[in-house]
Amino acid sequence: MSLDPASLTDGELAALSIAGRDSAFAEIMRRHREPIYRIIAGNIGNADEALDLVQETFVSAHRALARYDADRPMRRWLATIALNKCRDWRRRRAVRRLFAFALPLDDASSRVAEDRVLPDDEVAGREEMARVSRAIAELPAALREPLVLHTLQDLSQAETAAILSISEKAVETRIRRARVKLAERLGTG
Repeated sequence: MSLDPASLTDGELAALSIAGRDSAFAEIMRRHREPIYRIIAGNIGNADEALDLVQETFVSAHRALARYDADRPMRRWLATIALNKCRDWRRRRAVRRLFAFALPLDDASSRVAEDRVLPDDEVAGREEMARVSRAIAELPAALREPLVLHTLQDLSQAETAAILSISEKAVETRIRRARVKLAERLGTG
């Protein structure tokens, strides 16, 4: 008898995956990879690095699947893992930055990005998107995480509060503060 993974709940898929059914975990990844990518990309502001962190998130989730509580939403559990991966990435990045200042200047000239001409509108749009992404990524974690989860990922205040282990009122307050900080950084008043 073969089961259609698409018709199963996340809890059932987790149980099958623990039992060794690779197709069950593949279905979990298919269902949740886009929302997890958006959470990570919104938190770190780097699309390429976000892909790597999505992969790390699912590897960690697979290893920890036995600890998943099937009574709780899988998306919430994965979002928590993803946020932890973002925090780890930021710590590693800070260490790399520290060591980057120790590199000789000759090495820096070999790392110049290749030039490519793009139409003006496309360039302006990409630059603005990159500017907003950087501004979001530079917010303190306490402001950035609720903003990304609630505003960009479209989770409810209750879901965001559950993922971050804070009250719904704290989510509301932090989002308001994050928007004020973004407006200041972006000069949009």
